[in-house]
Order: sequence, then C-alpha cells, then structure tokens
Amino acid sequence: MTGKELSEMMKDSVSGCHRALVREYGRYVYAIVYNKLRGCGTKEDIEECVSDVFADIFMKCEFDISSENDIKSLISTIASRTAIDRFRSLSARANHMTETDEDDMGELVSDFSVDEHVDRSELRRVLLDKIDELGEPDSTIIIQKFYYNRNSKEIAKSVSMTDVAVRARCSRAISKLRAKLVEVGIAI
Repeated sequence: MTGKELSEMMKDSVSGCHRALVREYGRYVYAIVYNKLRGCGTKEDIEECVSDVFADIFMKCEFDISSENDIKSLISTIASRTAIDRFRSLSARANHMTETDEDDMGELVSDFSVDEHVDRSELRRVLLDKIDELGEPDSTIIIQKFYYNRNSKEIAKSVSMTDVAVRARCSRAISKLRAKLVEVGIAI
C-alpha cells in the first residue's frame, strides 16, 4: 500500500482507510510487537501496544499524496519504536523478578525471530506473484529450475521444448523477473 493509495482512501472514508490499513498491516505489526514484548509482556500488553502503534499512525502521520513508495517501512519503524518503549516501561516495572523466574524465562526464549519470518514470507509471496506474472512457459521454467532444482533437460521434457530453448527462455525470464522486482522496490 502506498501513501498515494492511502490518501485516496482517506478522501473517500477515513474509517474505511483505517480499517484497510489495519487489515493490510495488522499481522505484520502484531509480529513486530510480539517479538519485542514476548519476554516481558502479557497478551494484553502486546495487544495494547499494537493498538498504540495504529493510534500513532492514524494521529501523527500525514500520508504524502505524491508518494508512490510502500509505507511498510514507516509502519515497521513506528511499531518497533513503540514496542521498544513499551518494553522499557514493562521492564522497569518488573525489575523485581526473582532468580527462579529468570531461569524459567530463559527456557522459553528462542532464537526464532517472528518479524524476520514475516518479512521472508512476504518476500516469498511477492516473488511468487511476480513469477506468475511472467506467464507460461516462463513461470513453469523458473519454478522448476529454482524451486525444484531441475536441469534444462528435465524441464524441456515437461514443457515440450528443447533444452537449448529452455536455457534461453530461462535467461530471458530471469531478466524480466529482475525488472519486475525492481519495480516493486526489491533489488537483487
């Protein structure tokens, strides 16, 4: 979603714009906040922080009408900073944790990063959408080559082409895909 799209939605309906923004980025914001507060906050603290993030976005941010850029980075920054502030305030209040509580919490902590996982999932979704936009047989060739690790001869049999033609199509499809990804702001 770009700033321009949000501005257009805001002209039609402010509440509709807010609903669309929460629908589009709600899980993303929740993942960021959860990752920051999972060690010190309750579910209610996390949900309250998510609400605060969207309140900040709605009250403080003016969406530039001319902006063609995705606002995901802006939302990510606001979510991270709000969650860090909440973490600091919760940590200050919970400073009286006992040693046994700290040992128990150490067992629960994992190196799995929810917001990084969400970002990778989003990147995969965009990549697959752009591969699909290439059309046939280019999308089939790219999927079989890079997702199923098949060679040109195996791909040629499945798409009824020669292996030389498959290599040429693959090379051109990669160039087209690179251009499509650059259009949406993903540099390779």
